[in-house]
Amino acid sequence: MKAWNVVTLAEPRDAMRLTDQPSPAAAPGSLVLKTLAVALNFPDVLLCRGEYQEKPELPFVPGIELCGTVTGIGDGVTGFRLGDRVIATHLGVMAEEVQVPAATAFPAPGSLSDAEAAALCIGYQTGYFGLHRRARIAPGETLLVHAAAGGVGTAAVQLGKAAGATVIGVVGNEAKRRIAEKAGADIVVNRSTEDFVDAVKEATGGRGADVIYDPVGGETFERSTRCIAFEGRIIVVGFAGGTLQTARMNHALVKNYSLLGLHWALYTKKAPELVAEVHEQLTLLADKGLIRPVVSETVPFDSAPDAVQRLGDGKTAGRVVLTL
Repeated sequence: MKAWNVVTLAEPRDAMRLTDQPSPAAAPGSLVLKTLAVALNFPDVLLCRGEYQEKPELPFVPGIELCGTVTGIGDGVTGFRLGDRVIATHLGVMAEEVQVPAATAFPAPGSLSDAEAAALCIGYQTGYFGLHRRARIAPGETLLVHAAAGGVGTAAVQLGKAAGATVIGVVGNEAKRRIAEKAGADIVVNRSTEDFVDAVKEATGGRGADVIYDPVGGETFERSTRCIAFEGRIIVVGFAGGTLQTARMNHALVKNYSLLGLHWALYTKKAPELVAEVHEQLTLLADKGLIRPVVSETVPFDSAPDAVQRLGDGKTAGRVVLTL
């Protein structure tokens, strides 16, 4: 079978090589999947550069999110049958066939295509835990989503709308504005030409956003504190802007807002039963047509390095998915 390997730590276009590898066998507690689609994520870029928190030994297969068909079932695994279409998250899935722990796999919603299903898990699980479990978002509140045209951002926009919130999305250019609008944002702010702080205050009559979803960090986080509402909640999801957030706790005190950290992968280790419950909720939302991953590009498997490079260069919007 064919698999992409990171053979040196560099930019994705230089780091990745297509190799022949033996087909995997189903170990106890695992599934073997025939890959249908692999959704690209920013950690794929960081893995190639050697900047991710996990640093696998070279060479290794990148990719962390896929949709596939069950072709092998290991001892001790229940709840799956050969031929089932599933989604899974596990490092090393950018290959024609993969072995994944059965605990990381869930039924793929029938309402979604292979490419859409591949892009469902990480972004939407992160958004659901962030908005519902951490921020307790309520109908009628105002949600501000940064990087609203990216994979994580479009998921948060859709989940916010499904929760009954008014959603303001922040994007970097006019092309990305269209992606955020397609995701369902009520108001879209182009940060290259508009001030999102002013836009939020104008849209809320000066009150500010009740919930702010921030995967960017740095200056974006600092400026978000200027438009957070009384008893608002800022969800810290990441720092894609390259600079860590620095919280001024005296400011949080005098404005009565909360800072909430969200690292979804920790739930898979600490409370996997909650992850399964959230998947059921996401499936219901998908089947009702309330959420649908915004897949802006489907790319042939053979073109993976270029696609991962463009993701790292910030030249993509929505979700980019490799198809086999």
